Amino acid sequence: MSKGVQPISRIIGMGVSYPETILSNSDLEKIVDTNDEWIVSRTGIKERHIVKRGERTSDYCIRAAREAIAEAGVDPLDIDAIVLGTISGDFRFPSTAVLVQEAIGAKNAAAWDVSATCSGFLFSLYMADTLLAANRAKYVLILGAELLTPMVNWSDRSTCVLFGDAAGAMIVTKATDERGIMSVVIGSNGAHVDLLYSIGAGTASKGDLAASNGDRYLVMNGNEVFRHAVRVLERMAVEAVAKAGLEPADIDWLIPHQANTRIIRATAERMGLPMDKVFLNIHKYGNTSSASVPLAMYEARNEGKLKDGQTMLSVVFGGGFTWGGTVIRF
Repeated sequence: MSKGVQPISRIIGMGVSYPETILSNSDLEKIVDTNDEWIVSRTGIKERHIVKRGERTSDYCIRAAREAIAEAGVDPLDIDAIVLGTISGDFRFPSTAVLVQEAIGAKNAAAWDVSATCSGFLFSLYMADTLLAANRAKYVLILGAELLTPMVNWSDRSTCVLFGDAAGAMIVTKATDERGIMSVVIGSNGAHVDLLYSIGAGTASKGDLAASNGDRYLVMNGNEVFRHAVRVLERMAVEAVAKAGLEPADIDWLIPHQANTRIIRATAERMGLPMDKVFLNIHKYGNTSSASVPLAMYEARNEGKLKDGQTMLSVVFGGGFTWGGTVIRF
């Protein structure tokens, strides 16, 4: 028997979707006072995919969901729950998850959104694992999706270079062997809301919600977020690995939230993991928030890097603050 705890649930299908339009660093040089060297040295990002006017988060969720369902070979009518991590849903209400439910024909599923910023996908994974552990579901569709570029202030070079748009989906069911989700840990701290937020159409807005005012923009204190993120991600990594009954040396891949290469390197170093065990795709997509982990997992597997029998660790950190970690054996 392999080392570690027996998984409760496992992933049997994955799907992703992202816009065709690419905004490169050289493109950004024409919009704001920045340059490729400055962006790459501080973030590792070379380009990002951005939506066109009129596109919706649900559009990308539906495409990703259909791919995951097809790979899993599951009838949409057998899906019991749809949990979507997003802060950029189509409407203030209803949830974007119900739009996905209708489009894919999952008429028997309960569907709801989770607002946990960049940790949204891991919070959704936690819910799926909990539902399966309680025998409340047979199949759960989980998604992480964000269209963040519409809330970016393109005159703020500290934030506009960071974000991209994408969606990722997975079908989760009961584990039948030693492969699966070995641990999921999540957490929050509302003491630092002012460091990363977007008021949007929320009731905290002091302006005319119909007007073009600054409340719609994403606001971030990058240095302070970095300081908190590095410390919390190390703690999440240690906790997730220990809860899985493993040691850092048992981890084959670190597939973290793709927020910033400096944060990722610092996390890997503190875990004693070499960078050749870290999967990165931030250079192609930027920070896609709750979509970044499923997108990175999907690509790591499809590129033949994440193989059957290997164990991966993922850690996330986002505004709120929210955070999480998971260990999965494929």
